[in-house]
Amino acid sequence: MAVTEAQILDALKHVNDPDLKKDLVSLNMIRNIKIEGKKVSFELVLTTPACPMKGLMEKDCVDSIHERVSKDLEVEVKMESVVSTRRKETEAMLKGVKNIIAVASGKGGVGKSTIATNLAISLAKSGAKVGLLDADIYGPSVPLMFDLEGEQPKGKEVDGKTKIIPIEKYGIKLLSIGFFVDPSQALIWRGAMATNALNQLINDTDWGELDYFIIDLPPGTGDIHLTLVQTLPVTGAVIVSTPQEVALADARKAFSMFKQKEINVPIIGLVENMSWFTPAELPDNKYYIFGKDGGKKLAEDSNVILVGQIPIVQGIRESGDNGRPVALEDNTVIGKAFMELAQNVAQQVAIRNAKLDPTKIVEIKHN
Repeated sequence: MAVTEAQILDALKHVNDPDLKKDLVSLNMIRNIKIEGKKVSFELVLTTPACPMKGLMEKDCVDSIHERVSKDLEVEVKMESVVSTRRKETEAMLKGVKNIIAVASGKGGVGKSTIATNLAISLAKSGAKVGLLDADIYGPSVPLMFDLEGEQPKGKEVDGKTKIIPIEKYGIKLLSIGFFVDPSQALIWRGAMATNALNQLINDTDWGELDYFIIDLPPGTGDIHLTLVQTLPVTGAVIVSTPQEVALADARKAFSMFKQKEINVPIIGLVENMSWFTPAELPDNKYYIFGKDGGKKLAEDSNVILVGQIPIVQGIRESGDNGRPVALEDNTVIGKAFMELAQNVAQQVAIRNAKLDPTKIVEIKHN
């Protein structure tokens, strides 16, 4: 008896997305079913190319069809992805951008820019379209970390206006105030000048279509952060900390800022950076220089997902200094750690988009 499309769909109704807790058919994640004799193929459309559960979902699909239709069928699952978003196509600002992710920290020196850079690269390696904006106006680091010091973006006319074209490297669209100023000179700007510069980097740039727009914010909580949430509907924030208590105390302040009722930006997760040190000559040893699992405990206490623990590795510093971020490496401990971080962040963004309303731009009311 010939197998029918209805039988395949019925079998796949018993397979749930592990994150969204609904079946793949009702989520419209199954497309283009083809049946040729004893061979069945279809597309499984994921919410991100960086989905960490795709192997499990593929196995569950094959097992369900073998169990409920026929164990003799040859099943081919073709993985596709359409990154989820809660932004409307009619939005004027950053029209082609699906998700805006702020990377923030309560204090400096915790490796926030390193995390933002390697997160962006890992997302791009997974197949996503990624942009990275260095919004640390007073201390831009993207030009150095991408070996682009001295480079200047070009411009083009779009609808009668001159737009900045981001520089592209390692599969990422990049922009930083550092491309427009002398790196040997300190920027002595009042708050209004800095916020105007940020607005220009966002509004006067042709970012095109992006799945993830990563914004590397300055440390702390200040004018730039407020300008961002007043300018863009931020999908969510990733907070970076190190395990020691002084850094965790400042991370709590960052949580508090984004969770304020007036701001209400969802926290995608916490990254614990510099979690431990492993010397190259003793690869099985871990030395918890800044304390053990401080970020993990903070995440649990704050009801926030711990999306990554990144060890101290000399290569991270060296690769950042020589303009070739460590996430470009394949099959290394640190490369895998950053890919896991990217998968976890993408996973939490998809869950956020499925369960929460779109973020609203903060409106400041004057009395």
